[in-house]
Amino acid sequence: MAITCFIEYKIDPSKINFFQQYAENWGQIIPACGGELVGYFLPHEGTNNVAFGLISFANLAAYEQYRKRLKTDELGKDNFMFAQREQFILEEKRTFLRSIPETYLKNVGARR
Repeated sequence: MAITCFIEYKIDPSKINFFQQYAENWGQIIPACGGELVGYFLPHEGTNNVAFGLISFANLAAYEQYRKRLKTDELGKDNFMFAQREQFILEEKRTFLRSIPETYLKNVGARR
């Protein structure tokens, strides 16, 4: 069963550019470590201190393998250190979701 790790970040809105760089860095790191990066999302309107990241995996075992690779990945370690040094992430929550296949990645205008 495919799963998606839904990460909710509480960020410092005065450091949004740091979070954007952090997210862009994951664009290379996550796929190299075995995750399918759905994307990172910054605030646009409304709440200015919440951002999201979504990463999919074939199953929970694939996620565990990804976590092992990530712990030894030099770019991944550097990105975590960047976040700690600049302190733009104030809080992080992770939720694991499963998609409803009949609704996943449906295109606009697609009809049966």
